[in-house]
Amino acid sequence: MILIADSGTTKTDWCAIEPDGSRLSFQSNGMNPYFRSEDELSTAFAEEVSPLIPDGDTGAVYFYGSGCTFDKIEVMKRVIGKHIPATCIEVYSDLLAAAHATCGREAGIACIIGTGSNSCFYDGRQIVKNVPPLGYILGDEGGGVSLGRRLVGDVLKEMLSPAIREKFFDQYKLTAADIIDRVYRRPYPNRFLAGFSPFIAENIAEPEIRKTVLDSFIAFLTRNVMKYDYKRYPANFVGSVAYVFREILSEAANATGIGIASVHPAPMRGLITYYTN
Repeated sequence: MILIADSGTTKTDWCAIEPDGSRLSFQSNGMNPYFRSEDELSTAFAEEVSPLIPDGDTGAVYFYGSGCTFDKIEVMKRVIGKHIPATCIEVYSDLLAAAHATCGREAGIACIIGTGSNSCFYDGRQIVKNVPPLGYILGDEGGGVSLGRRLVGDVLKEMLSPAIREKFFDQYKLTAADIIDRVYRRPYPNRFLAGFSPFIAENIAEPEIRKTVLDSFIAFLTRNVMKYDYKRYPANFVGSVAYVFREILSEAANATGIGIASVHPAPMRGLITYYTN
């Protein structure tokens, strides 16, 4: 059996693939080693993952995750190895998950637009160029946190119509003071801001909100994708925000002269194909 994981900050998708090709999919909370200590990860793994893994020998674990930077890879390997006696344990970044899922073993541009955003040029084997995403304060253009930050700012600065502002406050039961507290004083402001993505989707017909999404996607493409050989290689996307707003993403790509090869809500299906092939 092989076990594949695609982990974000909020959730992790797992798929166990048996030798006969049968599959079992399940979810756990996010396993981001940037935000959680090794002990916290180990506890979460024991409580949320181990009980759901099918009985039998695990030949390999392929774990892809946000926060799995070079200095965190060994942390994740120790955590996984403590709970799964697999023959092979490999830990990769979520960006390589996007590349493996969308490009397979061919060269191409792979992008993530979900809670945050990232991009790379992949040569068919490894990532050879990566424009730094810089996180939700300095970068992450197009991502859910960036969109949420812009929405909240426009609401508080009265840049949106009175009807939309009233709808926002009625739906979330928040005051301006509540928002300031959640963003500047409490943990995980990125999760809080990204949580407004559904409101943006529900009200995408509003011209001001649609323009926010379009401008954010254009910023992502010009500040990231255009740093690669985009005239030769079209871009591939994974991520909930890219998928939900894929029509606007296509409009942004047309405006910048960038081709789009594929848009997927998540990389797991492509990762299954990558390993079963």
